[in-house]
Amino acid sequence: MEHDIILTSYEHGREILPGIYALGKALWLKTLSMVVIADLHIGYEEALNKEGFLMPRQQFRQTTEELEKLFKITGKVNSVIVLGDLKHEFGEISKQEWFETFAVLDLLAKNSKEIILIKGNHDTILEPIAKRKNLEIKEIYFANDVAFWHGHKFHVELVKAKTIIAGHMHPAISLYDGVKSELYKCFLVGKWKGKNLVIMPSFLPIVEGMDVLKSKELWLDLKFNINNFNTYVIADKIYDFGKLKEIAKRMSS
Repeated sequence: MEHDIILTSYEHGREILPGIYALGKALWLKTLSMVVIADLHIGYEEALNKEGFLMPRQQFRQTTEELEKLFKITGKVNSVIVLGDLKHEFGEISKQEWFETFAVLDLLAKNSKEIILIKGNHDTILEPIAKRKNLEIKEIYFANDVAFWHGHKFHVELVKAKTIIAGHMHPAISLYDGVKSELYKCFLVGKWKGKNLVIMPSFLPIVEGMDVLKSKELWLDLKFNINNFNTYVIADKIYDFGKLKEIAKRMSS
């Protein structure tokens, strides 16, 4: 599998639940005309630079390129849901975040009738940005029987949903081809208390995420057996790798 996140094909989506398609790193709820993206972490590079890790600035360019590819497939949609952690910094809004967050929100507004911001754990001071763009920030959002929730803080209304779509966890998986191991972003799809639970990868292009084969930390404020979740790997298209426990068994043999 060719692993270049910018070359990830948005033309080969995959239905991971009835009416819900994985399309690149986004979800497309086709019948609701809704696109969902999670964990953009705009300003991540600037935060690293402040810590002394010098990185070329490519996050904004890659993010906007991928969004444009996404909307070429979906066309203009009714809603875009940003599933938390739109920006990265906890205690301030950096210069990079001001400029790039506004630009991304403008791109989303151009391609949708409404933008719904879900509050993430990094969104402690998102309000000034949302207010400038006349947007509300929600803890949880429902469309029919689907709940959209960041994942870091349990919300009692989750019990009303038939399907829960969450972010926060940044799932990725290391795959070994016999010569080398490489990390790929992935979707996880399983059950929580009889409800469908979809955990989305981060839209952040420069970091793959948390290797779910190695980490014991679930991050989400729910209790479930991650080993029984189906894994959909993002590369040149969306690959169904089956249950996580079966992947772990194959990787260890």
